Order: sequence, then structure tokens, then C-alpha cells
Amino acid sequence: MPSAGLDDYGLIGDRRFMVVNEADGLFLTQRSHPRMALIETSLTPDTLILSAPKHGSISVPRASSPTPHASIQRRITVWKSTTAADDCGDEAAEWLSGFLGGSLRLVRMGGTFQRPIVKPTAQPGDVVSFADGYPFLVVSEASLADLNSRLKQPLPMNRFRPNLVVAGCAAFAEDAWTKIRIGEIVFRNAGPCARCPITATDQETAERGKEPLKTLATYRRDPDNPTDVNFGVNLIHETKRGTVHVGDAVQAI
Repeated sequence: MPSAGLDDYGLIGDRRFMVVNEADGLFLTQRSHPRMALIETSLTPDTLILSAPKHGSISVPRASSPTPHASIQRRITVWKSTTAADDCGDEAAEWLSGFLGGSLRLVRMGGTFQRPIVKPTAQPGDVVSFADGYPFLVVSEASLADLNSRLKQPLPMNRFRPNLVVAGCAAFAEDAWTKIRIGEIVFRNAGPCARCPITATDQETAERGKEPLKTLATYRRDPDNPTDVNFGVNLIHETKRGTVHVGDAVQAI
């Protein structure tokens, strides 16, 4: 995207929908369902469109009902957080269940959604959407270049799913940034991102291999948690409103 607005939860439109198990409301990701990588998304001002190979497409409204309690609510769980979300209806549920298998529902953040960040680096008022734990993940192009120099087959940035990519710094410089300013927005370092098997999933084919985790484990182990391998840094925005643009200057504070 050439630019994106921010609200309390992060980039507007980012991670506002989620797939859950119908029975218990537990979130689904590519960790257990790598086939999710084959679902493509697009946004219009009013609609989320999901499509998949040989499975057609489906559209659902981006916004919930103007009256919060007019929407069907579903209790959902993301890691240690349990909250209420709006159910997106039977048609979306049947489409997802048919493609991924199982009894699934699509939910969206609605008017009653509340999810504080429950990490030690959070401050009062910090909230997050359906993301794992933080609203932002930054990775530098130099860090990816460093990793790719060690791999037989280079990997694209989409393996790591950052929503902020920075150019012009040294490899892994982002690890040491306490705070940064991007354009007019100030972000706080919320800690390193420990990587999971999704990084080893080809986003074009949904096939899973051993890289980059095998190579990252040789030089990016977390000194405090040796079972974790880190790549990229989680961020929390201290400036809750504004816009970030491609080409904005990045300043370490």
C-alpha cells in the first residue's frame, strides 16, 4: 500500500477479520492450517473479498451493524485473550469450511470488541486487533538480505508478514531501536519477534519446508529464551492517529 491510516488497533483494515473454530471460538492460523496461505484477500471501501483456487470467491461487509447488539456475537480466543467478535454469517462460514475443512466461522472486530495488549512492554490503553500480540512488526530489508545470503534459496519478505518494511539501515539494526519515528508516528519497541513454522510455509503453494528456521537457529537464537529464534521486532504505536507513507523517513529516537 502506498499509505495507510492508523487507529488505536494499528493500520486501519489490518487483521480485523479472523477464522475460528465454530465449537470453541479458538483462532486458526497457518501454523495448523498452511492451506490458509492460498486464500487471497482484497478490500474495497465497504467489503472484504476472499478468493481461493477452484473455490470461487465471497464478499462480506467490512463494518459491523451500526447497532452493536444487532450483530450476532461470538466468544473468541486468541492465545490468552478471550473477547467478543461479530459473526460474519453462514455463507462465509460455509465457504471457509469447504476450503479448509472442519466447522469454521469468520468473525470481525465489532463495536463490542476489546483486547488489551497483555505483554510486559504494554502500557495502559495499548490495544491490539486479531494479531498475535502486537499491532506492528518491522523488518529491515538488510536483515532479510543477511538471511538470504546464508540460504541456498532466497526467500521473499512475505514469509515474515511484517506490516512495516524499512530500507537503508544495517542488518538487524531494528533490534536496538528503543523508539522510532516514521513520518509523524512514534513507535515503541515491544520486543523481538520469535518466529514460528509459518515462516517455513511457501505463501504461493502452501508447502512447508525447514527454512528459514533451520538457518535462523544457527545465529538468531534469543539469549534469554534459547528455544526462540528471532527475526523482526514488534512495535506499539504511541501516536494513535495519523498516516504512514511509503518513503517516510525513519528516525531512531
